[in-house]
Amino acid sequence: MSTTVRIESLGHKGEGVAIVDGKRIFVPFVLPGELVTIEIEGERARLLSILEPSPQRIEPICRHFGTCGGCQLQHLDRESYVAFKRRLVEQPLRQAGIEAPIERFVIAHGEGRRRATLHARRDQAGYMQLRSHDLLDLDACPILVPALGRAPDLARAIGAAIGPCDIGFTATMTGMDVTVRSSQRRVKEAGLIPLGNRFGVARLAYNGEMLFQAQAPMVKMGPAQVELPIGSFLQATAEAETVLGDYVLTAVGKARKVADLFCGIGPFALRLAANATVLAADSDRAGIAALDKAARHARGLKAITAKARDLFRDPLTRFELDFDAVVLDPPRAGAEAQVREIAASRLSHVVMVACDPRSFARDAAQLVQAGFMLDQLLVVDQFAWSSHVEMAATFRR
Repeated sequence: MSTTVRIESLGHKGEGVAIVDGKRIFVPFVLPGELVTIEIEGERARLLSILEPSPQRIEPICRHFGTCGGCQLQHLDRESYVAFKRRLVEQPLRQAGIEAPIERFVIAHGEGRRRATLHARRDQAGYMQLRSHDLLDLDACPILVPALGRAPDLARAIGAAIGPCDIGFTATMTGMDVTVRSSQRRVKEAGLIPLGNRFGVARLAYNGEMLFQAQAPMVKMGPAQVELPIGSFLQATAEAETVLGDYVLTAVGKARKVADLFCGIGPFALRLAANATVLAADSDRAGIAALDKAARHARGLKAITAKARDLFRDPLTRFELDFDAVVLDPPRAGAEAQVREIAASRLSHVVMVACDPRSFARDAAQLVQAGFMLDQLLVVDQFAWSSHVEMAATFRR
């Protein structure tokens, strides 16, 4: 049964919020103030029609918007879009008792996302449709870099060869890095290797094991080149990595001894080492090995000590934190255990990069309670038209 409602606001996932019989109902692809007709399904609803559109509404850039489950906000004008992303960071901080103005907001979409995961079936490949297990067969995706333009075609060819699977694509300096994951433990390699040659793939891996490599997939990080390990983390856009790298360098300033914790494959460590000795730590052993190799082959860098260490279970203790500055770039869960040790140490200078506003606010509050002041809050939008955002801040005491 259809219901007509007025949209009150946007929730933190980019869905419209309507109040029906005192309950919050979440409606995708609508904007505050719009009068819409919906079909309610539990606490969510399906949009049937827009009776009164918002003046903030614009034409989406992709014809799949509204069906595809990828983007949430292509229908929102730029000014309102920026305001929404700023609120994603400001509200959790305010709820944690921190009033910190955003000093800079950077849209870092660049040429597009250099990483994507597509789902494949025997005859289709693309993203899942919104709130569905149905696949949207994709011809092209406007948020990807041009170098991934053939990714949907390659995904379809892989699906046709081996059946249902998920395929990760990364654009590198030497070509596409392709990682296939499937519930099938083994496949006939002969069916995949010709596809690597046909599509000019740099490397093709299956369930974490390399099947084909024409060239090592390389990415540039500051003055170094890193050979990308299979499945390792990489910032979504190259522009965002540069913006965040520049921020970290400036925020660390003249520090001569720096720890880069949750360092990944070294986007910050390899830049910091131009001016400082660096301890780089992360639980990703393959990433640490790649960082160590890149550091040894780069010119003009000071010493980088790269160590594999689980900083969730085994954070650097307050007695080990003998550094001029510490850089933190944790995953979505944040760095609660490590921040606890920092708070109890004599360390006075922390630079934190984060991808989840809620865990960032939690960790920031712990530092503030320990006497740190939050400053130079930066918000970086690299996930175009999504409800995700990146942030960075400097803490001193």
